[in-house]
Amino acid sequence: MPFDLTPGLSIALACALFAAALVRGYAGFGFSAIFIAFAALLTNPLPLIPVVFMCEIAMTALQARGIRPHIDRVRAGTLLVGAALALPLAIFTMLALPVATVRVGISAIIGVLALMMLSGWTLRRPLGRAGHVAVGLVAGTANAAGVGGLPAAACLGAQPIPPATFRATMIIFLTGIDLMTLPLLGLGGQITHDTFVAALMAAPLLALGILLGNRRFASAPPAAFRRFATWLLLVLSALGLLRAVA
Repeated sequence: MPFDLTPGLSIALACALFAAALVRGYAGFGFSAIFIAFAALLTNPLPLIPVVFMCEIAMTALQARGIRPHIDRVRAGTLLVGAALALPLAIFTMLALPVATVRVGISAIIGVLALMMLSGWTLRRPLGRAGHVAVGLVAGTANAAGVGGLPAAACLGAQPIPPATFRATMIIFLTGIDLMTLPLLGLGGQITHDTFVAALMAAPLLALGILLGNRRFASAPPAAFRRFATWLLLVLSALGLLRAVA
């Protein structure tokens, strides 16, 4: 198994991967945060972050045709500008930290952002370009821990944006930020042969999860499922923090 994972741990991570892909197919976000939060409960999540980013990019290829008409390119672009400014320092800071610190940081980031999303926080008027760049800076910092989608989701979810536009814009933003992050992780020595093996092994589960999630999105309101995904993130965050201090 890649990363010297035991069979039992591999099965548990595969189940989490499928569940996270299902959420991504439906809600447009949450894949990285759900999987990494779960992985942090069981093992060192750092080697798995590049795998998750490769999976995100692959899932976008499966969803590209359906989301293309709904993408808000201005919002996605300005978010990515902010992320690009923050990523280099954030990535190399994270790689210098102890594993235990990274685990606590991942859980804390997920928990704070999940609480923000659950609070129903809304903006009185849409953010301008400067506001989206600022959110992108936060997202780029958070993406060092693999959870850069959550600040963007909290920002977009607080604005009067149609569900299809929210979902499509999140998918494109996640793809862009992952494409920027992967080379930095490679420079930091985090991408190995095992990374590609794990990504290939994940492909069938990703395809099935995305297919089922897309069908669910087409037949039901996404708001309820986004709320479910956020509650799940909050629970995983709490478990991660408890594990870190136990």
